[in-house]
Amino acid sequence: MFMEKKLLFIRYHKTNNIFGGGEQCTKKNFDILSKLLSEKNITTYYIHDKNSKLSFFSKFLGIYWMLKSYFLGLNAKKINEIIDLANSFDYVFIDRSIFGIVAKKLRQSKFKGQIITFFHNVEKIYFASKINKWVLWRPLVLRCVDINDSYSCLYSDKIIALNKRDEQEIFKLYYRKADVLIPIAFKDHYQQGKYPERMTQHKLKCLFFGSYFKPNNDGLLWFIKNVFPFVNISFSIIGNEMTQLKKNYSIPNSIEVLSSIPNLKPYIEDADVIIFPIFSGSGMKVKTCEALMYGKNILATTEAFEGYDLDYGKVGGLCNTKEEFIEKITDFANNPRPAFNRYARQKFLENYSEEVVAGKFEQVLMSPF
Repeated sequence: MFMEKKLLFIRYHKTNNIFGGGEQCTKKNFDILSKLLSEKNITTYYIHDKNSKLSFFSKFLGIYWMLKSYFLGLNAKKINEIIDLANSFDYVFIDRSIFGIVAKKLRQSKFKGQIITFFHNVEKIYFASKINKWVLWRPLVLRCVDINDSYSCLYSDKIIALNKRDEQEIFKLYYRKADVLIPIAFKDHYQQGKYPERMTQHKLKCLFFGSYFKPNNDGLLWFIKNVFPFVNISFSIIGNEMTQLKKNYSIPNSIEVLSSIPNLKPYIEDADVIIFPIFSGSGMKVKTCEALMYGKNILATTEAFEGYDLDYGKVGGLCNTKEEFIEKITDFANNPRPAFNRYARQKFLENYSEEVVAGKFEQVLMSPF
């Protein structure tokens, strides 16, 4: 049994209590591994301490290290620290494939344990959608993440991807299939003795939640221009740094925009419909999983639903055009239905709770390499 095995958990940074999608996935990975191995057998190594501010010189050095395929605060000194630490561990779990150079250097150092790398996205695709094309250092970033993803495939004993689409893209780019697919999952924070029974309102309360981030911003601006003027809804946007949206773009005053809300629960509960107009990206959208956990009606694009096994009609609706969003929102307004979607909640419990996916992590730890 692997209960006495020790694992070194490599993650990006220390964080505050407000988690973005990637950090929520990281937390899920850590929590499940802690349950399987016992937290006392896991040591965390942070690539970057987010609480410390980077000086101009440090930022300049970051460009230098990117040229050497080190990313997001990683450098040769930290690699040597990881190699020294790793000698006393049975597993090294690299939480993001953008740190693939860690797998390479561990393998070159003759590390005898198992190297497991978790692909949050196909990073080349993710960063291409995240960084505007006019940004001068975009080619350098894309080259760096591409090389690191390739190192993750070449030097990891096991690689984990979120969904079939990512696995296919990884194989297309790097000629390796994932050893296991483990979807986005959440610890169930919404176990209720009694769930809400109210019906949706004629003037729908619609909500988008997610951080200030290019694919989110692009989708929201498209929705505000093409859909919002043609439907009678109240619309709120909540997420880390999202007030930047009102500072940088022309957003109608009738749309509520809030940032840095530690507890989204009351806002999500109060919404009739969750709106996710996302058109680009990679991996799976954590926000979709969270909406399912709360049993919400969801109107979303193919990209926002990517990797989720759902009947779109039962969960809310699949909308990829302005006509489809307008039609579905109008249908909800004219035909009230429960604000708590039991089908969405049930699909979360069946497929996307931590308890369900823990078994897949157990298989990874127990299988030989």
